[in-house]
Amino acid sequence: MEVTFNLSRGASLGVLPPAAPQGQSPALTASPKLLLVDDHELVRLGVKTLYTDLQGVPIEWHEATSLREAIDIYARETDFDAVLLDLNLADCKGLQGLRQFLHAHPKARVAVFSGTQDEFVVRQARALGAVGYVGKGSMMAEMRDTLSALVWPNGGPETRGPAPSSTLFPRFPSSAMYDRVAELGPRHLEILELVLSGCANQEISNSIGLSLGTVKNYVSSLLLALDVKSRSHLISLFR
Repeated sequence: MEVTFNLSRGASLGVLPPAAPQGQSPALTASPKLLLVDDHELVRLGVKTLYTDLQGVPIEWHEATSLREAIDIYARETDFDAVLLDLNLADCKGLQGLRQFLHAHPKARVAVFSGTQDEFVVRQARALGAVGYVGKGSMMAEMRDTLSALVWPNGGPETRGPAPSSTLFPRFPSSAMYDRVAELGPRHLEILELVLSGCANQEISNSIGLSLGTVKNYVSSLLLALDVKSRSHLISLFR
């Protein structure tokens, strides 16, 4: 009698598939999926060329040239590990872009991608919900560490333990003023940004759709919270 065996490839050779390293799940080695939002083609090309992989894992880059395009792409794809969002786009300037993106996609991991590391802007971005602040002028090794921390906040294939928060945000000397700013709510931060850009109360009212009286109340509470005597004094502190 002839007996046949139906053995799968590998099993017939007595070979078992390699086991994942202890403590590492297969998901950790999936290609990181990043959305780069910048309206300068040379910047996007440079980032994609310099950072083709993280810890040996290829990066799947997607691009957007405007805030509107970025919001639409994120809505279609939904499974991005992180977003690098430039602060100055053709259709949005400053931290308004961060606010609008997170309003559209509250669960997105958005890192500001900027050429400036102004302490006030960094702290504002963090208070508004950014998970990181990536400087365009960063050294390559520093930038790579930041990208890895964005993709694998709990540790990547070659990383032990969670990423330190200092990897994701620039470090600044302790400042009581900036600590107070970090405690402000989103609406106060929005109005503070407009005050510091030189907007009068009426301009702020027109910009964000609040009554003039409400804006005045917000500005007064800002002065109180930040312990300053006047609007001009407040502006001078952040110059």
